[in-house]
Amino acid sequence: METVLAGWTDEEQAIAKQAFDSAYGRAIAVLTETLRERVRTIHGAEDVWQLHDFLSIQRHSIEGHFDFRLDGILFVFASLVKDKLLELDELTGLDPEKLAKITAMSRF
Repeated sequence: METVLAGWTDEEQAIAKQAFDSAYGRAIAVLTETLRERVRTIHGAEDVWQLHDFLSIQRHSIEGHFDFRLDGILFVFASLVKDKLLELDELTGLDPEKLAKITAMSRF
């Protein structure tokens, strides 16, 4: 018998966690590639400090964006779909109502 947490079955929680982790991995891969490109352009101290500022902003953004709490995860997923870090088909298996909400919110 499945445990339901805040309207989420065990299967849905597993699907959500896998999709979340995949999107996080993509975000980190994009950041890593951006860093490689930026590091090649470092020529002095000012460039280093700008890179530091960039990383601080990115860390704040990623940590704020990737919040795996089921009470707000539909908003997170919609944002990730909108940002092209997550595909709706990665959420196959979620309740159709949840998928419909994610789809609708990702359009705005």
